[in-house]
Amino acid sequence: MDKRGFRAMLLEISDKLTDDNVAKLKFLCTDIGKKRLERINTGIELFECLIEKTAIGPENTELLRELLDKVGQRVLIEKIDDYDRQTTGSPACGLDAKERERIDAATEVVVEQLGRKWPSVARKLGLQQTQLEGIQEKHDRNLEEQVRELIRQWMKIKKENARVEDLIQALRDCKQNLTADLVERKLGAL
Repeated sequence: MDKRGFRAMLLEISDKLTDDNVAKLKFLCTDIGKKRLERINTGIELFECLIEKTAIGPENTELLRELLDKVGQRVLIEKIDDYDRQTTGSPACGLDAKERERIDAATEVVVEQLGRKWPSVARKLGLQQTQLEGIQEKHDRNLEEQVRELIRQWMKIKKENARVEDLIQALRDCKQNLTADLVERKLGAL
């Protein structure tokens, strides 16, 4: 992954943090020694410590997402999302064309049918609570876009291993059998 881009993203986030935010973040980072924490004055210094401990990295942004969420800086999570989109390109970059077509067809059905039950399906697909909150915040009043973003996030996590069968199984596990049946019917028509 792009280490320079990762550090640029961290610097951008650090610049947006207040002294109070940094103090709260330091409080949450208990695995960094007390003396070392006392010497940290900026977000970027804290991020460097987390990089040294391999708690965060170019391919590991989950802890950073959680920390920003806990200090009430969900807006800055979008910086991480932008970085992830730039480094991975399209979330389906490793998928073959046939599977991409199947997922696209399934997405249209799921967007039409799923509605407000999408967070339970998202959890079944492996999305974290911070990601769910980020989706809700990003598409505050647009339920269809929330569902689309859920599928984009899932594909970003799974990369080339994203399979429409996993999506169907998650729907069934969440008692969304009608939606799962409609997805299978649509796929049968391809």
